[in-house]
Amino acid sequence: MAILFLILPIFLFLYVLHRRRCCKTPLFIDWPILGMLPQLLSNLWQIHDYATNVLRQHGGTGEFMGPWFTKMNYMVTSDPLNVHHIMSKRFDNYVKGPEFREIFQAFGDGIVASDSGTWKYIRTLQHSLFRRKSFEKMAEKTIRKKVQNSLLPIFDHAWLHGKVLDLQDVFSRLTFDETSIMVLGHDPNSLSVGFPLVETEKAFDEIEESIFYRHSVPRSVWKFQEWLQIGEEKKMTKACKNFDQFLYSSIATKHQELSKCNKSHEKCDNQAHQFDDLISAMMMMNEEKGKVVHDDKFLRDAAFNLFVAGRDTITSALTWFFWLVATHPLVEAKILEEIEENFGIADREKCEILGMEEVKKLIYLHGALCEGLRLFPPVPIERKKPLKCDTLPSGHHVNPNTTILLFTYAMGRFEEIWGKDCLEFKPERWISEKGEIIYVSSYKFISFNAGPRTCLGKDLSFLQMKMVASTILRNYCIQVVENHSTMPAHSIVLLMKHGLK
Repeated sequence: MAILFLILPIFLFLYVLHRRRCCKTPLFIDWPILGMLPQLLSNLWQIHDYATNVLRQHGGTGEFMGPWFTKMNYMVTSDPLNVHHIMSKRFDNYVKGPEFREIFQAFGDGIVASDSGTWKYIRTLQHSLFRRKSFEKMAEKTIRKKVQNSLLPIFDHAWLHGKVLDLQDVFSRLTFDETSIMVLGHDPNSLSVGFPLVETEKAFDEIEESIFYRHSVPRSVWKFQEWLQIGEEKKMTKACKNFDQFLYSSIATKHQELSKCNKSHEKCDNQAHQFDDLISAMMMMNEEKGKVVHDDKFLRDAAFNLFVAGRDTITSALTWFFWLVATHPLVEAKILEEIEENFGIADREKCEILGMEEVKKLIYLHGALCEGLRLFPPVPIERKKPLKCDTLPSGHHVNPNTTILLFTYAMGRFEEIWGKDCLEFKPERWISEKGEIIYVSSYKFISFNAGPRTCLGKDLSFLQMKMVASTILRNYCIQVVENHSTMPAHSIVLLMKHGLK
């Protein structure tokens, strides 16, 4: 026993010395046993702004060390040079990795979680589908129809009855329906005056909350909960089961439709039968090649990843945008002025919805949306893993055991990148003296990712946001409920914890 008391302090001293040598630029105090986790947990309620301030004090890059003997150790950076290095210059050396796929288990082998050959194949496939004229027309038609038949009636009902709306819930339901139509060819009709409870939509939210939880605790903790099926992991399992049921059911329906079409000896092309949704297009490749190129698991993973890209990111962007516009009346006035100059005053009888070609003329609106995305990027943190040892432009060394977190939220709030007015909502920073959109490098403005992984749906995202934003602002005046709290939710996507009332 005496030997144990003698050895233990020596062991602890050596381990503390080892930790300090390994961690040369600590972001927080490295406590014995618990590491830097206490400060993270005590500031979890304001984690995005807290981490931004800490990174600002450390020149944009630092290390986070979790509890001893856990793999909760990260290199955290918001340095644009590091981002450019990781996302482009040394793209082949930085991957999502097996740990990412374990945490983001629900994503399967889709485009978000995959690497190397699998990722290249999926990206090439989806790029070809997104560029089809038939899909572009279907997407514009879907957005217009949902805004006309679902969104406007909701706003009219609230206006006539003096009701408070949760805009985040409205946008979440709108984008869920739109994404479902574009991906699966199925409209769940979650956006209606009665605001029905849609179990699949609720399940999707719970999956994302559980993934965020996996980021905030040691792997051993959530793995133990997964094994016992308790807490967040029990919720995660149930939510995945519910959402998978929805996806596989929709895929089975598509199989039946295509089979029926083949049996009737009709020509099953997009033009004749309007199979413009992305899953049908992937299925028809099996018919073209005479073999199963895309099985149901591949289709399920593709659909899930497209829901993540098309639903919550747009919901987040629109929610923060309308909060910013509602609290900056001068910006709202300039957006309305631009719309009126180009298209005249809105006719409430017709409720005209601007389409793809019309919204391209709205330069100031585009700048305002970019400004909202700069301050509130829908995906506030990106995760990467190096395959080989490397040195970042900031001078920090990384190895295959290093997990790198790219803190995109902080990048929009650094004076070094955006100037002293970086915390201001200022659409003018995106517009040149000639009245054209100013291009900003994706390594500074990373809301649509950067390098080879740049978002394929960027143009579609702006089309959705502009059509929705211009229609609402043209017809209604939005006022935020007094004293309404707008803190970010604990999710992998930057949503508002209490919605936007």
